[in-house]
Amino acid sequence: MSGQDDWSCDANDAVHITIVQPGQEKPKTLSGFHPQFTYPIFGDEEQIFGYKGLIIRLRFTAHDLRPHVHISYDEKFKAVEDAEPLNLLETIKPWVPEEAFINLPEYEKAVQNDESGKDFVPPGKRVHSYVTRGRTYEIWAGSLADPEVRRLLDRAQIFVSLFIEAGTPLETDDPEWTLERWMVYFVYEKVTPPTPTASQYSIVGYATTYRWWHYKRDQSEAPAVSTDPYPPKEVRPAELPSRLRIAQFLILPPHQGSGHGTHMYTTIHTACFDDPTIVELTVEDPNEAFDALRDTADYHILHPEFTKHKVNINPDPYEAHSKKQRPRLVPTADLIPVKLLHDIRMSYKIAPTQFAHILEMFLLSQIPVKNRQAGGANMSRLLIKKYKTDDPDERRYYWWRLLLKQRLYKRSRDVLMQLDLSERIQKLEETVTNVEEGYEVLLKGFKEREDTLKVKEEEAAELSEAKSTAILDEANENPSGTLGRDQRVKRKFTVEDDDEGEEEGEGDAAKRPKV
Repeated sequence: MSGQDDWSCDANDAVHITIVQPGQEKPKTLSGFHPQFTYPIFGDEEQIFGYKGLIIRLRFTAHDLRPHVHISYDEKFKAVEDAEPLNLLETIKPWVPEEAFINLPEYEKAVQNDESGKDFVPPGKRVHSYVTRGRTYEIWAGSLADPEVRRLLDRAQIFVSLFIEAGTPLETDDPEWTLERWMVYFVYEKVTPPTPTASQYSIVGYATTYRWWHYKRDQSEAPAVSTDPYPPKEVRPAELPSRLRIAQFLILPPHQGSGHGTHMYTTIHTACFDDPTIVELTVEDPNEAFDALRDTADYHILHPEFTKHKVNINPDPYEAHSKKQRPRLVPTADLIPVKLLHDIRMSYKIAPTQFAHILEMFLLSQIPVKNRQAGGANMSRLLIKKYKTDDPDERRYYWWRLLLKQRLYKRSRDVLMQLDLSERIQKLEETVTNVEEGYEVLLKGFKEREDTLKVKEEEAAELSEAKSTAILDEANENPSGTLGRDQRVKRKFTVEDDDEGEEEGEGDAAKRPKV
């Protein structure tokens, strides 16, 4: 048995992914990395039996993801009774296009001699561009009904299994009306072509979204019998009221931690915001890393709106009632502006639970740190005095925790009701503390980001002032008012995107929708 163990290797280590582009003599590697998961292909143990020195190299051209599979090894196990080496080609074939299985010289020749590379433009429409760390990026979006979008996605599908836990590749041979429900967003870096025939585009990541039909009858209209034929002759998914759902979301490892995930998410949100047929934006089974990215993006979207309307917790909700009419339970509307918040949520098309998270974070941020548990607030005194404490910020904090408990209780009521009262209170209190600690981590990140932005703005202002002074000095020395070519200063500045610093799991995404 121990001898057979020597012939097993870790599939994650054996698989090498490389992004290539044409070079002077042969394709050059732009980046190389290993997968995060291989269990969908090689089984739960992620082990490959029967080889020593095994390397499974998956190559993709940087612009159009032309794939290639190349397998090499030092030794292969000779079959003994039921023990035989894994058939690698048969195992891998269902996961990559057939075009990937040509020989290596033929693949390299195709990459080097691809005359269409220099004219390559990502399929769909360019919807966003930005600059990060002095490098230029573009986001392109196209319908899955577009054959070019579908071809590019088919080549990228294996990334879903290698980097998205429990992710499932999409079926792209569905009827056209079904494919029209899907949009694919590709993130590309614009690079300097290394050869005259090479492309200026290099893949960074991609995301998929689909429309989920949303029934919403106009309550102002009385129900009426329609004489229109059913089903209608022409019903396009893009014309129906829908929820937009993010299905897959992937930034390749070499590009993680540079803010690309946030740019892609906000681009999708903007498309949702601008589409009158979309009711709200949702996500299919997000993991913790994606939740953090989404919270960060949504917080920066909603923060200005909350600030503009001065959203905060009313520390004295009982003042609106006389002592005789004072309610036993405080209505939520007496604590926060429920109607206003509902209108903001509907306007920005953010799902209720997600909106609640962002609102809770914002309300917590409006309470001074010294009055919060993270700042050493006296929780015992708060438990005794509750809303009767003298400090209005302490009262706000008391009501904030109560609002959070209310939402958590509603969400988990069926589970909590199965516990004894004392255990129920304890579990709820523990959950509130855990949620609050998570919010504190995110709020700290938001503050650090704002401080960084402030420093950058001050540096830009100082640079601008210095350049303006230089221009004036030169103008005084040059009465004609003209400047030499090398001395001219552009008045338009490009503000570079700051590094979001997402966690490495930014590439891990929402899973495929269960439809």
